[in-house]
Amino acid sequence: MTEDYKIKVQNVTKEYDLFKTQADKLKSFFSIKTDVPHFWSLMGVSFEVKPGEALGLIGVNGSGKSTISNIISGIIPQTTGYVDVKGDTSIVAISAGLRKNLTGRENIRLKSLMQGLTNEEIDALMDDIVSFADIGDFVDQPVKSYSSGMKSRLGFSIAVHINPDILIIDEALSVGDDTFYQKCVDKIADFKEQGKTIIFVSHSLKQIEFLCDRVAWINYGKLRMIGETQEVTTKYREFIEWFKKLSKKDKAKFEAEQKQIQKDFDIDEYQRQVTEEEQAQHPDDKHVAAKVKKRFYGSVISEKMPKTSVLFTWLVTIATLFFCLVNVSGHPLSHIAEHPASIVKPTKKLVLPKGVAKDNKKTTKKHHKKTATEKKTSSVKATIK
Repeated sequence: MTEDYKIKVQNVTKEYDLFKTQADKLKSFFSIKTDVPHFWSLMGVSFEVKPGEALGLIGVNGSGKSTISNIISGIIPQTTGYVDVKGDTSIVAISAGLRKNLTGRENIRLKSLMQGLTNEEIDALMDDIVSFADIGDFVDQPVKSYSSGMKSRLGFSIAVHINPDILIIDEALSVGDDTFYQKCVDKIADFKEQGKTIIFVSHSLKQIEFLCDRVAWINYGKLRMIGETQEVTTKYREFIEWFKKLSKKDKAKFEAEQKQIQKDFDIDEYQRQVTEEEQAQHPDDKHVAAKVKKRFYGSVISEKMPKTSVLFTWLVTIATLFFCLVNVSGHPLSHIAEHPASIVKPTKKLVLPKGVAKDNKKTTKKHHKKTATEKKTSSVKATIK
C-alpha cells in the first residue's frame, strides 16, 4: 500500500457477540467466558482511497458495507486492524446522527456543533441548509414525525454544508424523489470538482456507475474485488444473475453457508496467515510478527474490561463484602482475625471498644441521676399543689 491516500483500511475486522440475555452481556464485559456465539461482520478488509476519489461500496445485504463506512467515520470501533483517515468525515445515512425528540432546526445546530462549527458559523449556514433540505415548516417539528425521505433530505443537507474533507453516503439517496436526487448528484459533482473524497454505499449500480471512479465489492464480510467501476460492476451483475437462477432451497443453503463462515472465522488463524505472508515477502525482517500484532491491535479500543481492571474490581468487591460481614457480625476486626469462623456467627451482645464503653457508662450514670432528680422535683411540685 502507498502513502498517497486519504483513507487507509488494513486488515480490519468487526466482531459482534450474539447475546441472548443481559446477563451474557455483563459476563462478557467482565471478560468471563460464556458460550455466546460470535458473528464477524468484517473478516480482514484492506483498501485505500486516494484524495479526490469517489469509491463505491457494493454487496448484498449483510455483507458489511455499512459496517466499514461506520468504522471509517468513527461511529463504531473496529475489532482488529488499522484505520487511518486524513481529514474530517461526515456520514449521510437515513436518520444518522439525528435526535428524534429534537426539531429539524435543533438537529442542524446539534450536528453542526458536533462537527466543530461555532454558533456564528451555524447561523450563517442555517438558511442554506433549510433551503436545500426543502422540508418546509417541518424543520421546526420533531424529527420523530418525519418520513424516511425527509430524514434523508435533512441529513444530506447538513452533511454537505458543513464542508467535510470526506463525505460518506450510505444509502441516503435511495429514499428521495427524483428532484432531490438530482440536487444531491449536482452537489456530489461539486464536491468532486473541489477534490473532496467520497465513499458511496448503494445497491443502485446505475448510481454507482455514474458517480464513482472505483468500486469495492464486499461479499459476506470479505473484500471480493476492488478496481475500475465498470469492471467490478460487471462481475457483480454476473454474481447477482447467478444467484437469481438458484432455486429457493439452494439460495437459502448458499446464504446459510456464508453466514456460518462468518460465525466460524478465527481471528488468531487470520493473524497467523497474515504474518506468514508478510514474512515470506520480507524474509530478513525478524520483527514481522510484532509489526503485524501492532497493526492488528495497536489502534483498537477494547470493548471489554482489561484483565487488570477485572482483578482490581474483584478485589474491591471481595473487600467490601468482607467488611460488610464484619460489621453485621458485631465482632471487632481483631476477633475476626483470631477466629475467622465467627464472621458468620453474629454476636448477641454488642461489644464496644474500651474507651467508648467507659464514656458510655459515664453518660448512662449521668442520665440516671438526671432522671432521678427530675422525678423528685415532680413529686415535690405535686405535694405543694
